[in-house]
Amino acid sequence: MADTPTRTTAGTAGKNGPAAWRNWAGNVTATPARTVAPRSVGELQEAVRRAAEQGLRVKAVGTGHSFTAAAATDGVLVRPQALSGIREIDRAAGTVTVAAGTVLKDLNRALAADGLSLTNMGDIMEQTVAGATSTGTHGTGRDSASLSTQIRGLELVTADGGLLKCSGKENPEVFAAARIGIGALGIVTSLTFAVEPVFFLTAREEPMGFDRVTAEFDQHFAENEHFEFYWFPHTGNCNTKRNNRSQGPAAPPGAVSAWIEDELLSNGVFQAVNSLGRAVPAAIPSIARVASRALSARTYTDIPYKVFTSPRRVRFVEMEYALPRERVVEALRELKAVVDRSGMRISFPVEVRTAPADDIALSTASGRETAYIAVHMYRGTPYQAYFTAAERIFTEYGGRPHWGKVHTRDAEYFERVYPRFGEFTALRDRLDPDRLFGNDYLRRVLGG
Repeated sequence: MADTPTRTTAGTAGKNGPAAWRNWAGNVTATPARTVAPRSVGELQEAVRRAAEQGLRVKAVGTGHSFTAAAATDGVLVRPQALSGIREIDRAAGTVTVAAGTVLKDLNRALAADGLSLTNMGDIMEQTVAGATSTGTHGTGRDSASLSTQIRGLELVTADGGLLKCSGKENPEVFAAARIGIGALGIVTSLTFAVEPVFFLTAREEPMGFDRVTAEFDQHFAENEHFEFYWFPHTGNCNTKRNNRSQGPAAPPGAVSAWIEDELLSNGVFQAVNSLGRAVPAAIPSIARVASRALSARTYTDIPYKVFTSPRRVRFVEMEYALPRERVVEALRELKAVVDRSGMRISFPVEVRTAPADDIALSTASGRETAYIAVHMYRGTPYQAYFTAAERIFTEYGGRPHWGKVHTRDAEYFERVYPRFGEFTALRDRLDPDRLFGNDYLRRVLGG
């Protein structure tokens, strides 16, 4: 039992009715019966028990950076932001234990201040640690995999209000699946990550033609620890990024250069040109040709989070599929051909990244070497035709959609493309037989 009442925040029914929740991109909304912000694990447990007694479903939501309705609910919406901060750093074990509502940005900065770092990470750090890992957030890597593969332990509030501690030794069957649980197994309260002494990465960014980068993709992948590239639709132009460990010292981009590349071109001007493209779609191909030539080659060295991540203030909607790595170039060429011969106007670049195979049941890289293709559209721009065309190509290659990004697949499809799908759903049946943590999205992707 909690010592103090759980705070009830926006979403509580009042004279104007319950308040709506909206995700970062604005493409998902929900109206929960109430929203709670527990200040302790005990308060969270009590909120879960109370919801069960009232016949209300429960979902936790982080910062809303998912593009799917994975966290949407008409029941009790849990905001875990008060459950934040580092609980313990174990230097001997090489781990950090952090509360679930901690934002990745805060974790990365705190670790760096202690001379530590995660091994790999995605390209934004605005998500909570629980939200990012529950949906399978990843960066790019030849040998190092997603954020979830770096988890060494976790705690989970289950449907009966109990607290389940999981690791490779304690409740290992739950740990094996819950590292990417889409919120279906319970509410994560803390995560223990593997960390290492902070290191330097040297980033080399270089424009490159589409035909060259696709022809040399396997070579770039083999030669670099972290390789990714962006193709600008309506052009034959790409921008590549190669990150590799180095001895240092730090040599970050100059203040003016960083502002031009990361703030002006990638956010300020990009916002303006996308707004223009939304208003005048016919202008997009010309804009794309100019934009794809605006970014210049540069090389810089810094600690990991300053190299892996970058600000993303232009809002968009995204679909991303994980494909067998050996098929990604073929699929990307098909996508380019579809865009080239269609009347679609695409103002956002297409992103390609990689990941090694891992052993997590619902990981998009589960059991196979993987490459990702991500397509985006500016927020407020119709995206259905483009995403439908892309998804048709991706599914032909047995693609697995990112759990937090737009897709139309269902449980029947996932049962075919995930060898361990049944293992996860059986665990869900055991931990949450009454679907306290369910919602419409989970019903679609995991089945009833």
